[in-house]
Amino acid sequence: MLIDHLKKTDDRALTKWHHYFQVYEREMGRFLKQPISFLEIGIFKGGSIPMWKDYFPDGSRLTFIDIDPACKAFEIEGTNVRIGNQADPEFLTSLAGELGPFDVVLDDGSHVCAHQIASFESLWQHLTNGGLYMVEDCHTSYWPGFGGGYRNEASFIEYSKRLIDTMHSWYTDQDALFPFQDMARELNSVRFYDSIVAIEKLEQKEPPTSLVSKNGNVEASRRALQVRGRTSVFAGKDGN
Repeated sequence: MLIDHLKKTDDRALTKWHHYFQVYEREMGRFLKQPISFLEIGIFKGGSIPMWKDYFPDGSRLTFIDIDPACKAFEIEGTNVRIGNQADPEFLTSLAGELGPFDVVLDDGSHVCAHQIASFESLWQHLTNGGLYMVEDCHTSYWPGFGGGYRNEASFIEYSKRLIDTMHSWYTDQDALFPFQDMARELNSVRFYDSIVAIEKLEQKEPPTSLVSKNGNVEASRRALQVRGRTSVFAGKDGN
């Protein structure tokens, strides 16, 4: 188990909430079958670098970034450490061009809400189809000192809640109030844990399909996406 790594640490401090390890196993366990490309934002004392190197399959491309130049010293064989600001889109675009695209992104950086949002918006396009984007320590969304606060629209938690609306915009019949958002074609799920948000990318170029089965005969339909009085732009010409 991943938590067993705590017994193998050296003088590089590793700080994680206890319940995170169960979330890691649940969300990242499916990435252990073959080498992947992994990015962690935030290095701090470097303790997570050997942990992730041990966890993911040999041959994985493991990248770690931090704003502190001193973190370069934590780079070990088989890993890449880059120095830059997680809120700088030019840095992130350059990073993705060099070492991406990424199968898994884990944001354990500044925990400032504006930075979390900026990183997500820059890196989402560089996440592979089927990839996972995780942001941890989201309890800072409830702390004004990190740009959060209860129900503060600028917090990452509130931003993530809006992603749920985006994911369901296929079904809108209130175009003026709630128009279809193209990102719905890529959002497969948004999962909330204590202090962690996990966002899964899965390209869905076609709209959702309803299956109807009777007497063993299965029919596919998109009639549920029809808007009253007109055919949805996402349905076929016959509404199916």
